[in-house]
Amino acid sequence: MKITDILKQDACHLSFEVFPPKRSAGLDSVRGATEEIAKLGPSFVSVTYGAGGGTSDFTLNIAKNIREKTGVPVLAHITCVSSSRQTVAHYIDSLKRSGIENVMALRGDLTPEMEGQDRSGWDYRYASQLVEELKASGDFCIGGACYPEVHPESRNRHEDLQHLKEKVQAGCDFLTTQMFFDNDLFYSFLYRVRDAGIDVPVIPGIMPITNANQVEKALKLSGSHMPIRFLSLVDRFGNEPAAMEQAGIIYATDQIIDLYANGIRNVHVYTMNKPAVAAGILKNLTAILAA
Repeated sequence: MKITDILKQDACHLSFEVFPPKRSAGLDSVRGATEEIAKLGPSFVSVTYGAGGGTSDFTLNIAKNIREKTGVPVLAHITCVSSSRQTVAHYIDSLKRSGIENVMALRGDLTPEMEGQDRSGWDYRYASQLVEELKASGDFCIGGACYPEVHPESRNRHEDLQHLKEKVQAGCDFLTTQMFFDNDLFYSFLYRVRDAGIDVPVIPGIMPITNANQVEKALKLSGSHMPIRFLSLVDRFGNEPAAMEQAGIIYATDQIIDLYANGIRNVHVYTMNKPAVAAGILKNLTAILAA
């Protein structure tokens, strides 16, 4: 099933994101964890793609395993940073042969080695170029990323929205946001997106912080604003693992319920491959999702 068909349904949905291992030695354990997450019955599961495309084979392996073992729709990521057209064409062919019709098209994060490189000769410099390639290569449902708090490399909100609009015009069918911890930021962003004439579905992305060490990583990855009440939670329970996990699940659940209550029907959760966290959030929402 295409993600766009799921998004058209008049009901609340919850989807999960998982990631592949960096090395083949961890593939079996990650396959087991991601399969367990998929068996919880989310609306779909997205599988990420490592920096520089280093985990592309694992991405497809996990996506195919989820679909075959659980029947849950999958969304396979692909990044184009430093990739050649030949590499992307090969991956697109693999997607087709695997029967995967939902693709998340991303530029991708730059590895430390890429930071200082001259990118003028790269085949792809922007995600919009990858979206165009996918659109021309098959009947894919294409997702793209967006940043409620502005992309780290954009000079301002106006420039960020212009690039986002170009991506949608290139063929993006829906967008998923980077993590955020203050729902007001999402509502404000959604208003700006609609005002800019971008009318595709926008799925909010929620990251349950269940370990105090994740805070620094989240800040580095997205520069997300951390509300005082969230930081207070981390300060109080950060040194107590069980309490921090429970508090993180409850905080994420509270965000999701607020989104549903304000008319958002689809929410995406970054599970960090933790079945217990995914299950904890889903348990808190059972009656709401069934309403």
